[in-house]
Amino acid sequence: MRLKLVPSETNWNFFRFASITFGASLAAMVLSVVLFFLMGLNFGIDFRGGTTIRTESTQAVDVGVYRDALSPLNLGDVAISQVFDPGFGPDRNVAQIRIQAQDDEASVTPETINAVEAALMAVDPAITFPSVESVGPKVSGELIRSAVIAVSLAMGAMLVYIWLRFEWQFSLGAVAALIHDLTLTIGIFALLQIKFDLAIIAALLTIVGYSINDTVVVFDRVRENLRKYKRMDLKELLNLSINETLSRTTMTSFTTLLALFALFALGGDVIRGFVFAMIWGIFVGTYSSIYMASNIVLMLGVKRDWSKDQDGGAGTQFANVDA
Repeated sequence: MRLKLVPSETNWNFFRFASITFGASLAAMVLSVVLFFLMGLNFGIDFRGGTTIRTESTQAVDVGVYRDALSPLNLGDVAISQVFDPGFGPDRNVAQIRIQAQDDEASVTPETINAVEAALMAVDPAITFPSVESVGPKVSGELIRSAVIAVSLAMGAMLVYIWLRFEWQFSLGAVAALIHDLTLTIGIFALLQIKFDLAIIAALLTIVGYSINDTVVVFDRVRENLRKYKRMDLKELLNLSINETLSRTTMTSFTTLLALFALFALGGDVIRGFVFAMIWGIFVGTYSSIYMASNIVLMLGVKRDWSKDQDGGAGTQFANVDA
């Protein structure tokens, strides 16, 4: 007995409200840009600057106790995580505490560091502080530039890959879907003021890969059907291709979301922002593959005489797997 999230054969008209869905996507992108400039992002220590304190103790690290001890100090963004290493013995328990810069200072003041150390020693007398490191605004600015470059290069590589593998219409459609996904993700982070740090940049790059994979599966089926149904209307052909890959798309998204929802509920505060970005990215990535990328291809049109050699179904051998 197999689980089926959608019927084996579907004939849903995804382009029935194409103008509405495409217009809504554009409106959401504009709104996201407005939210970014009006509200800004809630940058974490990685981008804002701050101080990292490394602690060691013979007692087990209790992140909740450490956080409760520091909360009366009103330090703002504080990230506490336990450090694991195979070389650590049972009596060596290491934690890392990251504190955002206070009052636009380059780093946390010595007085604040002393207060933090005193608060932690009150709950763990055996604790020591082997190192204190600061991240200034210059380093934070370099991290922001590096993050922007990383995302831009990833999207540029996707543009070239799709262009070479398919045609330029498909390439523009895929990149438009990626821009849609990233813009809406930035917008939701600006709206909800969720902490934006390097982990979120990793999530954005993962979203780019996930979204382009979903789009390529659909486009591969479109290319096959362009060879198979040379006289079929392009809108009907795109609709057929999406329906034929819907089973695979639904099952992939569903199984990935199962793991992500478990991580969101049980993974703790440290990775919650990353997991939220991934969950959001899967929803908007699946949506954009159908309603953004395919709409762009429909508007631009594609050639119907595919003279290229058959590729043996590369990348599409699992497209008909029942969900």
